[in-house]
Amino acid sequence: MTVERALRLMAGFVILLSFAFAHYLSSNWLWLTAFVGLNLLQSAFTNWCPAMTIFRAMGMKDANCGTTQ
Repeated sequence: MTVERALRLMAGFVILLSFAFAHYLSSNWLWLTAFVGLNLLQSAFTNWCPAMTIFRAMGMKDANCGTTQ
């Protein structure tokens, strides 16, 4: 699994989880959804996200690793 795929997987899971928590527990969990969305937005411009650093430290490779463009 690549860093990019793991990031999308984690973001989607956290968003769905926060929606479930907001429905069943408290609407304050929607702040987590907003945080994930803002983090994805800034990573689109900077190509950096804290989760990407963690995934790379775990040994995951970038999707374009080893290819030339």
